[in-house]
Amino acid sequence: MSTRKKILIADDEPDILEILHFNLQAEGYEVHTAKNGLQAIEKAKIIQPDLIILDIMMPIKNGIEVCNELRMLPAFQKTLIIFLTAMSDDGTEVKGLESGADDFITKPIRPKVLLSKVNALFRRVPKESSSVQLGDLQIDREKYNVSYKNQDITLARKEFELLSLLASKPGKVFLRNEILSKIWGTEVIVGDRTIDVHIRKIRQKLNLDCITTVKGVGYKFEL
Repeated sequence: MSTRKKILIADDEPDILEILHFNLQAEGYEVHTAKNGLQAIEKAKIIQPDLIILDIMMPIKNGIEVCNELRMLPAFQKTLIIFLTAMSDDGTEVKGLESGADDFITKPIRPKVLLSKVNALFRRVPKESSSVQLGDLQIDREKYNVSYKNQDITLARKEFELLSLLASKPGKVFLRNEILSKIWGTEVIVGDRTIDVHIRKIRQKLNLDCITTVKGVGYKFEL
């Protein structure tokens, strides 16, 4: 049985599929492809990839729709997702982040940049296997599971990692730059608004007053 990381690439441009397939396979990954959003969803359910690379502008279902649909399924809560986009406006980036993307790559694609981002994402996958119990809130880092009063709460990967970071040291104020570095890494360029989007999502899903904003500084966890 293969132990290689599995990557699914979805793009409606054959040339891009061919280039990405060649470079990722040469890097040692097991690579699969899809030509549109619907096919991407169908293949993802069969393959169960570790990483999905989605073109935002695809026929039938666009990349953001695919990401939203997959993130609703428990099997894809931990799956890494990168968007390919020819658009660089803030609105597109925010929609992508809200749908649960881990990173963006702007077209035209440079294979070395792509490989660097893919490898960096895999390196940053948390290895902790312990659970954190804070009152009625439980965070299981191994299963990427959050529950409150025995009710499971579904969080996207980055939302989970952000909550897990803040809850690891209750009362500590995490600086915004520190959060960006620990959750997104130094190789991913994202703005302060990225953190705000994820904090808002966590608050909505938990429906629990446990993350405090320290204006102009950062955030802290207090239950």
